[in-house]
Amino acid sequence: MSRDKAPMTPAVRALRQAGVSFTEHPYKYVEHGGTASFAREFGVDEHTVIKTLIMEDDAKKPLVVLMHGDREVLTKELARVLSVKTVQPCTPETAERHSGYMVGGTSPFGLRKPIPVYVEETILALPRIFINGGKRGFLVGLDPKDLVSVLKPTAVRVAVPKP
Repeated sequence: MSRDKAPMTPAVRALRQAGVSFTEHPYKYVEHGGTASFAREFGVDEHTVIKTLIMEDDAKKPLVVLMHGDREVLTKELARVLSVKTVQPCTPETAERHSGYMVGGTSPFGLRKPIPVYVEETILALPRIFINGGKRGFLVGLDPKDLVSVLKPTAVRVAVPKP
């Protein structure tokens, strides 16, 4: 897929507008395949495939959490860090309403409205990451420094290994 043929998603627009250099990675979307299906198809470590999670605190305020594909969010620790009672994943319908993206195609770039973004701190130490480009079956590869420059996320340590 050449750069000219990338799906024109809000995420792609946001990255181009910010002058970010990224690579395009269309893949065969598998329902409930998660980051593992992309990692297998492209032969990359699932740890470098970043999932975009839309969550809410106890006041129903949305937030975005960027997490390694092979890790889960320890929501109790995230709530403690944010000084709120609880944090939980949104329902798919609520996540779509907050982000403007279909679940499975959620990107932290080009969100419908500004939402605070939290990134697992260890993601920032990776040389390159793969993250959703705003459409099911489409990820972009980029330097985590570009993620920081565009999203201005807050780094957190809330990862636990998947069971």
